[in-house]
Amino acid sequence: MSSSPPKKQAVFIVSLVFLWYSSNIGVLLLNKFLLSNYGFKFPIFLTMCHMSACAILSYISIAFLKIVPLQNVKSRSQFAKIATLSTVFCASVVGGNISLRYLPVSFNQAVGATTPFFTALFAYLMTLKREAWITYGTLVPVVTGVVIASEGEPGFHLYGFIMCISATAARAFKSVLQSILLSSEGEKLNSMNLLLYMSPVAVLVLMPAAIIMEPNVMEVTLSLAKEHRYLWVLLLLNSTLAYSANLLNFLVTKHTSALTLQVLGNAKGAVAVVMSILLFRNPVTFIGIAGYSLTVIGVAAYGETKRRYR
Repeated sequence: MSSSPPKKQAVFIVSLVFLWYSSNIGVLLLNKFLLSNYGFKFPIFLTMCHMSACAILSYISIAFLKIVPLQNVKSRSQFAKIATLSTVFCASVVGGNISLRYLPVSFNQAVGATTPFFTALFAYLMTLKREAWITYGTLVPVVTGVVIASEGEPGFHLYGFIMCISATAARAFKSVLQSILLSSEGEKLNSMNLLLYMSPVAVLVLMPAAIIMEPNVMEVTLSLAKEHRYLWVLLLLNSTLAYSANLLNFLVTKHTSALTLQVLGNAKGAVAVVMSILLFRNPVTFIGIAGYSLTVIGVAAYGETKRRYR
């Protein structure tokens, strides 16, 4: 009987991880399907749908379901910092969604795996924070792997690659910026409260961008909805999964160790690659797989050395 609580806890964590993988990989594959295979070529509007769902569902989760306690914004200065983070966050998500129009998910994930390289670079440039030399050494295979994967990628598209690398850099920039802007104890927010405040700002930033850069989005969406009756269902599911991915990432972080999260995160990218190849049948080469594998090994080594030499 005494082993029952640990067993229940293990089942709970495994279920969380399964749902986390499902929501993360689900939103990625649905983004690709909508933007490349479905004729819905509006990455800014799609990101705005995601942010709208995050704003509504974050409020319901915190105000009514009490998943986490509500943390109030205490000053205009703090709100300005959150708005800045939100704008950078928008740039990273939109860039990633644009890249999915032109690149296979497998290559998109390979480029996205270079986030630690950009995080280390921005951390040094913005805070002069240095890691151990061995930690920087592990970033060599991270970058080399992507260079090799680029050479071996049959579906390589220069504009898509630029958007993907920009989105990856923006994601890393946002994490470093967040550690600087919200560093004081009085201003720190957990990830769910931060999402609650960032999402509405993101919608306000994305709405004019969508109107200017995707002026016919509503006309084409309504036309597509007549052709494909499940379009609205797919958009709703996609947007809900975008919020679920954030919520489950928070819960998995809360209930596992940093090392477990790191290992799971690396494995998640590999699972997403395999799933995308099976689903979209995009051609892959041995060189491409070797490059991505080298990047994943480099990311795992980076996380381990950073943990050891912290």
